[in-house]
Amino acid sequence: MKRTLTAIALLATATAGLTAAEIGKPAPNFTAKDIHGQTHKLSDYQGKVVVLEAYNLDCPFCANHFKTGAMQELQAELAEKGVVWLLINSTDAKHPSYRTPEKARKEWAAQKIKATAWLDDSSGDIGRAYGMKTTPHMYVIAKDGTLAYQGAIDDKAAANGDPRQARNYVREAVNKLLAGEKPEVTQTKPYGCPVKYGG
Repeated sequence: MKRTLTAIALLATATAGLTAAEIGKPAPNFTAKDIHGQTHKLSDYQGKVVVLEAYNLDCPFCANHFKTGAMQELQAELAEKGVVWLLINSTDAKHPSYRTPEKARKEWAAQKIKATAWLDDSSGDIGRAYGMKTTPHMYVIAKDGTLAYQGAIDDKAAANGDPRQARNYVREAVNKLLAGEKPEVTQTKPYGCPVKYGG
């Protein structure tokens, strides 16, 4: 019981101060460097559908999507449709799961990641602005810059098994937006491990 309460307290502390972005409202703009030193601004992608993925491969929920290849397939599928996919790693630099740019580049290659870029958010600024709680916590931003979907990647909160068998909310939302329609599901409860923000 004591351990459970401690875990709850830690989660509450980690997510304190999060101001979740709102569906239908402009997605918070940000500027961040990727693992190759290039600068990315969300506003630079106005006119494109953008996917944000809260990322930490040390989380078994996140890792399952990559070890099965399901996440890379989805990234590649949507990239072919002109979608921008940004990995957001908000792990604090003092945490064991933090990746230096060098380690991140090796992980990118080893996992054959197909995203547009991996952004270093060790400050936690992007994660907190969006209210990112877990890895993975997913966001889909419409071409006009408004937030169209946020929550779980799919309806199967599992750290094993084939994610391809699940209903993928991100794919659905993106395809609806590309067809000029609104997503049927705009918000779900994210699952996974808590984002490792700094104090």
